[in-house]
Amino acid sequence: MHILVLVPDVMAGAENGAKGNGPLSTFAISRAERRAPEPISSMRPDAEEILRLVLTRLDDMKAEDIITINLQGKSSISDYMVVSSGRSQRHVGSVADRVVEDLHKAGVAARLEGVPHCDWVLIDAGDVVVHVFRPEVRAFYNLEKMWMANQPAQRAS
Repeated sequence: MHILVLVPDVMAGAENGAKGNGPLSTFAISRAERRAPEPISSMRPDAEEILRLVLTRLDDMKAEDIITINLQGKSSISDYMVVSSGRSQRHVGSVADRVVEDLHKAGVAARLEGVPHCDWVLIDAGDVVVHVFRPEVRAFYNLEKMWMANQPAQRAS
């Protein structure tokens, strides 16, 4: 496919001494000559890769008491759940923002819930669900106890 572009013939106008009064010349521009967008990778990180990325960022941001719960075979909502704590509302919000930022850089769509108050922020990255709590809120809801009834805790070191 070609695009037709009409451009004033500068040379024709120069002969008459008038600028831009000459006939229009035509030339075609092929769409193939346009800059092609960068190729998008069809590879999406798997659950273990997303989990590694999340745990690394939580550790970098000094999140506390990080626990990973394997949900494979237990739930269809995700493969892993990560529960962690922040020291304050500001810390919880900051940790969540940085985790989501890294997930987006890796090409993982992630949604945030609970950001305005930052008592409990949930990050849904599909295969991995991350909870970042203030310590008091985490103790109240005690998600670990509900999901880890028959398995030992896997604490990040």
